[in-house]
Parts: sequence; structure tokens; C-alpha cells
Amino acid sequence: MKRKMDPVDAVIVGLGAGGGPAAKVLSEAGYKVVGFDKGPWLRPEEHYSGDELKFQNRSYLWPDVNLMPRTVRSDENSEARIFNFSPVPSNVGGGTSHMAGWMPRPRVSDFIFHSLHGDLEGASLADWPYRYEHLEPYLTKVEWSYGISGLAGADRGEGFRSKPYPSGPLPPTQFGKKFYEGSNKLGINSFPLPMSHLTEDNALGRPAVNRTSFWNQYGDPTLTRSSVATTYIPEALSTGNFEVRADSYVKEVKVGRDGKATGVIYIDPDGVEIEQEARVVVLSLGAIESARLMLLSSSNRFPDGLANDSGLVGKNATFHEYIFAVGLFDKDIEDPLNGWTGNYQSGGSTHFYETDENRGHIGGGIIATTQIGQAINAILPGRPVWGQAMKDADRDYFNYSMKIGFILQDMPQETNRVDLDPNVKDAWGMPVARITNKPHANDIAMSKWQIDKNVEILQAAGATKTTPVYLGDEFTGNACHQQSTVRMGTDPAKSVLNEWGQAHSVENLFVVDGAGFPTAMGVNPTLTIMAHSWRCADYIANTYMKGRSERLALPPIKKS
Repeated sequence: MKRKMDPVDAVIVGLGAGGGPAAKVLSEAGYKVVGFDKGPWLRPEEHYSGDELKFQNRSYLWPDVNLMPRTVRSDENSEARIFNFSPVPSNVGGGTSHMAGWMPRPRVSDFIFHSLHGDLEGASLADWPYRYEHLEPYLTKVEWSYGISGLAGADRGEGFRSKPYPSGPLPPTQFGKKFYEGSNKLGINSFPLPMSHLTEDNALGRPAVNRTSFWNQYGDPTLTRSSVATTYIPEALSTGNFEVRADSYVKEVKVGRDGKATGVIYIDPDGVEIEQEARVVVLSLGAIESARLMLLSSSNRFPDGLANDSGLVGKNATFHEYIFAVGLFDKDIEDPLNGWTGNYQSGGSTHFYETDENRGHIGGGIIATTQIGQAINAILPGRPVWGQAMKDADRDYFNYSMKIGFILQDMPQETNRVDLDPNVKDAWGMPVARITNKPHANDIAMSKWQIDKNVEILQAAGATKTTPVYLGDEFTGNACHQQSTVRMGTDPAKSVLNEWGQAHSVENLFVVDGAGFPTAMGVNPTLTIMAHSWRCADYIANTYMKGRSERLALPPIKKS
């Protein structure tokens, strides 16, 4: 017989970008909250460093594919293969533990994509059930509580901002200066991207100590780069209302006869199966795992998965493939770019974000310049992989190369989805997530146009050789960005959640990660996830928990 714990007000499953703000808001509102994460609770000063081998080659933060595999296929007629698709660290802090730190705001247009463009053949475009102005206060709350550096007004297309950043931007690196040089020659608006790395004399009074320039895929041993584990989790714990249960695998959301969620079943670190009852269940495992847990939580009331009346749980998945162009500079003429100094990313642009149908596609995304990675794993197409030739290439090219990357705003498609693999199980004996994905024609056209433009910028900056890397036949999940599998909307027949992240058919179930996003946007989703979670948690704390409900009335879109 399963052990039962005393009931609490809320359980939060997943303590990353979605779960962290919800934990803070609900516990500060006085509710008793238990947060689960299937990974460990790592301490920055003890477990993190600038060790390249540990974090890059030995994948310290990445999920172990032998314990937590995923499978992927291009269509329903293809055989799925085990592949570490869109991996996110399994620990308290989730993706915020490893991320490079890009934290741009979404655009006003992101929330009304269908209204702006109508139906797109082969895609499932939809507007969000709220608008930029409804999220803006929460974007500001996150920027000032989490700790974001940036330069307000530098992005000419940015939406309304109620407050500047609490921290000035990171200074440009040598490769960042090259990016600005090339952009300026072509008349492209470029600026220091907002980052979750604080700079000196920030308004939050936090230290700014940078120990390595490589941060992407590393854990930061300092407090320079913000993470959920060093901000929202400690703040929630300080209330006395929040408890973290790490190394605890939630396998099912339980549902009562009335159709409401009653709590979760989880396996504790000792392998004991335990039931935790709660008034509210909040899912924030990331779009892949939130959809998977809902599909695993079938019952007599929901035979096809929790809250899956519409049949849309897992469908319309988007993944933000990261693609790029690499530029090589003449070492006999140019000064070294010193990719090992400063920061992984330096300078970006949203100049090509909004639709220009002359480009042959709709939508666009953010671009940013970066170093080409660690010398031991340099992302340099054609680089020898062994022996003296590899050493020579690193010596000759590492300090004289850079890349300009692009976050692809992929179009949602019902056929791109997450379901349960019928053949592969994880270490706990549960079916793993199977990802089916194939790029839309618009994705391919956008990839080709933008990467060619990135090549132009590199050439304008003085690169003597450029190598474009375009979108392939499948998404690889290399951006680790997951959205849209449990989409929000106003019509229960066409969506799973409402504008508060609340399931249409399970009133006390909320999904507060990127799973609810109807479209992918063209920016890194972390800031939007955090602000969305805060907004949803505000509703839970101040409306739902008090026995009330609200709906948001949206005015018609004014088309120019």
C-alpha cells in the first residue's frame, strides 16, 4: 500500500524556469507548497566550476540517456530511435542551471501571430489568449527579482517597457565588436542582448564575478549568472511555507471522481512510492515532460490522458532549432578575437524579427554573435577531430573565428508532437516521451534566408571564409527550448488550457511552463516562461484559491 503524506495547498512538479516563480508567489502568499524535482539539489559552490571536461565532455548537467531516454522520429511511419532530444538538466533549477543566459522579451506580434498572418497551410497558427500588455508587468517583475542585465531602448522594435533593467549590459567582447562593425556597415540595429548575468553596480546589490567565458552548459559557482536555484527557490524556502523534494520522480497525477486533481504519486529517493495530496497541482516540467506526465496520468475520467478531452495534449510542439553561420578571419591581418574572454554571447539583433513577405516566409527571430565554443569542442565545420591536425586547426582558427546564431521561430504543426513510446521505458519503468517532428516549409525558408544574412554580416565584419549551417530534415532539439505541447486558448475544443494556464477540464490543474504557448515566438523562451508562471501563480493565489474565477476579455486586433 502506498504511503500518504499530509495534504498541502499546492504541489509543483518541476523546479526550473516555470516552477521557480510559482513556488515563490504561492509560498509568499501564505500557502503550503511542496516542490518536486526528479534530479538532485546541487549547490553552486560545491558542484559547479569552469571545468570544461566535466561539463562539456562528461555531460555533468545533462540527463543520462540510459536512465531518462527519449526517442525521436520524423513521422508516424518512421521507426523511433533513442536520442537525447532537447535535453534540459534534471536538477533543482532545471534549464536555468546551464543556460547561456539570453533573456530577451517577446514582441507584441508574438501574441497575435494568427491574427497578423491568418492560416498557413500545413501549420496550426493560433493567437495567445492574452496579449503583451497583460504579461509586461510580470516581465518587469522577473527582470528585477531574478536579475537581468540589458540596455532599455536599444532594441528599436521592443514593446512598451514600464521599467529599465536593474543592471547595465555586459561590455562587448572582441568578437562582439566585430558583430557590431558588420551590423553597422549594413545598417542593422544591433545591441547588447539582455542576459541573466549581472554587471557591477547593479541595482540589486548582488556581486558580479565572472570566472569563465564559456558559461553555456556550465553551472555557475558564483551568483553572477542568475538561476532559479539561487533566487526563487531560496526566497520560497525563507517563507517557511515551501519544501523541496529533490530526487523524487512524479509518475502520475491522481484524479478524483469529481474530475479534479487530488495530488500526485511519486517515487522518493529510497524507491518508496508515496502519494501527496494537494488542493492544486502545478506542472512545470518543460513542454516535453509536462505533456508526457499528462499522458501517463490516464484514468476512467481521462482515458487518453489527463485533461486531454480535445486530443491535443502533446500536439503542436515547437523546438526553436539553433542554427548559425561561422566566420573565419585572417590571422595575419586581424587581431585575435579571444573567444575565451568575456562571455559566450556578445551582441545581437532583432532587426529581422517581424514579417517581411519579400523574404519568402513569415516570422523571424533573434540573432546573436558568440564564440565558437570551448577549444576542446570548437564548433567549426570541417575541423579535424583528432591528432596533430586538430591541434593545428585549434591553434590557427580558434582565436580567429566566431559565429552568428539564430533562434528559429518554427511553426506549430499538429503532426509535430510528443506521445508515449510503446517500446522504450525509463529507469522507473515508465514509457518515455517519443518526439515526432519535421520542419515546416516556412521553417526551411526562414532558416535559409536568415543564415545567408548572417553570412553577409560576417563578411561585412571582415571574415575571409564563412560557413553556413542550415536547418536539416529534422529538428535536433539542440536549443533545449520546448513549447506548445499543451496549448492555451479560449475554446476547449481547440486548446487544453485557458489564459491562466488552467486546464479547461480539470479546474485545479495548472501548467505554467512553455507547454502552454500557442506559438514558439522568435526569442529564447526563459524570460517569457518565468513571467507567464508568475502571472498564472498570481491567479492561483489571489483568485482560484479564494474560490473565484475570472476570464479575460480581449479587444479586437487593430490591423494597420
